[in-house]
Amino acid sequence: MNKKLAQRQVYPDLDSSLGASSLNHKVTQLHPKFSSPALPFESTSTGRLCIITQYYPPDYAPTGQLINDLANHLGAQGQKTYVFTGQPAYAVDCVAQKHEYLNKVTIRRSQATRFFSSRIRHKLVNGMLFVLRAGLFMLKQVKHQDTLLLTSAPPFLPILGWFGNLLFGIPYVCLIYDLYPEVVVNLDVASQTNLLVKFWEFCNRLTFSRAKGIIVMNGSMKERIVKKYPQLQQKISVIHNWTDPDKIVPLEKSENWFAQQHGLADKFTVLYSGNSGRCHDMETILEAALKLRDEPIQFVFIGDGASYQTCVNFAREQGLNNCLFLPYQDRSVLPYSLTACDVSLVSMKQGMEGVVAPSKLYSMLAAGRPVAAICESHSYLNHLIKDAKCGATFVNGDSENLSQFLRALASQPKVAQRMGRAGREYLVSNFTLEICAKQYARVLGLHEKAKHGLVSQAQSSAVRFNHRQRIYRRQIGQLLKEAGLLTEVQVNDILTMQSGKQHSGLKFGEIAVLKGWVRPEVVNSILTLNKPIGQLLREAGLLTEGQINDILKTQDIQHGGLRFGEVAVLKGWVHPDTINFVLRKYEPAL
Repeated sequence: MNKKLAQRQVYPDLDSSLGASSLNHKVTQLHPKFSSPALPFESTSTGRLCIITQYYPPDYAPTGQLINDLANHLGAQGQKTYVFTGQPAYAVDCVAQKHEYLNKVTIRRSQATRFFSSRIRHKLVNGMLFVLRAGLFMLKQVKHQDTLLLTSAPPFLPILGWFGNLLFGIPYVCLIYDLYPEVVVNLDVASQTNLLVKFWEFCNRLTFSRAKGIIVMNGSMKERIVKKYPQLQQKISVIHNWTDPDKIVPLEKSENWFAQQHGLADKFTVLYSGNSGRCHDMETILEAALKLRDEPIQFVFIGDGASYQTCVNFAREQGLNNCLFLPYQDRSVLPYSLTACDVSLVSMKQGMEGVVAPSKLYSMLAAGRPVAAICESHSYLNHLIKDAKCGATFVNGDSENLSQFLRALASQPKVAQRMGRAGREYLVSNFTLEICAKQYARVLGLHEKAKHGLVSQAQSSAVRFNHRQRIYRRQIGQLLKEAGLLTEVQVNDILTMQSGKQHSGLKFGEIAVLKGWVRPEVVNSILTLNKPIGQLLREAGLLTEGQINDILKTQDIQHGGLRFGEVAVLKGWVHPDTINFVLRKYEPAL
């Protein structure tokens, strides 16, 4: 690398290691209503984990995004992971490759989900075709030493597990996002006495009885299943969804390009982001917007769904100029769209408690914004939001108290900020991918990779840090935090682990690597300052050659007046804290 390039690549790409929270870590005890006891760790053979789900990226479906996070995490831990899914069909129109190997995960896609339109009956046909195609995949590819994870997308997919176990002894776990046939019954699509509903319940009984485990999203959902099938009490585990708090971080609206672009920076903004479906109470939200139409409060609806156009029509008919409707945003935009507001909304229709779970809640907590939830009085959301001290809940139809709450937050910004901080701290303590993935591993009976493969990796030359080179006298944890590579919570977690017997012999950086929060090369580079900074960062793997060339080209064509690091920030490849750290600590070494 020439000297000019070495000096221009001062600003590193931190990939998924970014951290921007400075919250004080406080372990939060989950309420029994939505917590799940720790399960004993089991160990299976060395077979693969085969995940079958209809939705997977580049699809926008939240369930697919969560499965993608889980698969990538397990793959990074050394678990052989295979995903069978369909072509994108949820709010995105594109064709993905049939065979891919991404992030150590093998992906195979069926064409079945693209045969018909997005209407309900056509979705049903697409779902049935996907199940048939998944059945063929299971017969050909899944072996008896593998473990199946079957999602409820489509809802009748888990029955394949029963067939696989009955015929070939394949163990399987059911992951229930939405509880069927309760959804169709509570939405009055079919009655409880309908023959299809009866048959569906019969299939559920067979499926659940042979399952190795059943994973549900909250305590209310577990209660519903146990009430119908008491014998399943010990088989059901509650594992919440999650969000990466290092990817979605609090951001002031004045510094948020999304808020600036849509004129939200100077308005008190109430955000509903995600699917506006039949299971969501949009009526109470619109009534609140109607009551606040003459006040400086803006409502923003981002997404789509069965009720989306109804909301648009209502706002148009009522002349609600305080309502803005936007389509689904790309996942890369979420850190900005979710922080372009002052308060976020979550809603479930009456009768949907324990039947569906709003996955959007966790991203809203990460964004550091207060949450207003519309739900039934016995909802698990009441307990969660109360324990987190991050907002308030309102029963269905109570638009009066909802509007008063929004009006109060608009007049007391410090209260809103305090609620937002509390919600984010609660998420970091309870609902991160690392926490939830460990719970999945226990239910699935996967090997505890951290005690086997990763320990040997930590003892390899890649993690044997060269402490004979010039080293900062300050603690490595503080340096990594200042660089935006670790959060305050992560630093405290590592220090706690060091104080225990199991990890007392490991250095701070070694534990950070074991946890998967920082790469070995990064720790070495932070510790070592005997090379030109550009060369040091490149050897650390913090900035790829392709990214360097792309930034340089962008500088020449579009942003000739901006520095290298400023362009990197605009592209979302680097955090501002890292730029400040590098400039403050590394430039004198050049």
